[in-house]
Amino acid sequence: MTLDRFYPIFDSADWIERLVPLGIKLVQLRIKDADPETIRAHVKRAQAVCAAHGCTLVLNDHWSTAIETGCDWLHLGQEDLNGADIDAIRAAGLRLGISTHDKAELARALTLKPDYIALGPIYPTILKQMKWHQQGVEKLTTWRELIGATPLIAIGGMNIDRAPGAFAAGADVVSAVTDITLNADPEARIAAWLAATR
Repeated sequence: MTLDRFYPIFDSADWIERLVPLGIKLVQLRIKDADPETIRAHVKRAQAVCAAHGCTLVLNDHWSTAIETGCDWLHLGQEDLNGADIDAIRAAGLRLGISTHDKAELARALTLKPDYIALGPIYPTILKQMKWHQQGVEKLTTWRELIGATPLIAIGGMNIDRAPGAFAAGADVVSAVTDITLNADPEARIAAWLAATR
């Protein structure tokens, strides 16, 4: 399947309910610190709004919840891969996206035949403390050559002005987080993103 070129990431179903109806077609729910019951509740709310608006929902990290709630997509970081039951994930029919930062991580990810590869942070990000410094758009071109036809996601410090450079360097999809959630007018920002990527 072809993924939409714009891939926002939100930390609650509240954001998804608020913004997906504006035209988002690919979205990730990334909840880091919550009990399983709370996560399940957010997943079910997100599934409902995404189903109503033809949006693909990707759940970050919580692979057992993804299986239990019938999610279609799962995203795993490198640390998350260590504890994930890949056989169970595949048996459940989940499509899988994987974060990468260096060639060793990329090699590991490719052995799992993922449905997309994410590279980041392309630019400095304020979202979380990372051991990885900015990768730069040039690395997208290297990854493009290494992963062939597998979809490539650019993430980390991305905004509308930086998106064309990421696409030109080989990214299929650009992901954004704080450029939307910290914006004074998230609805207007979504509209601008959709106009820039469609």
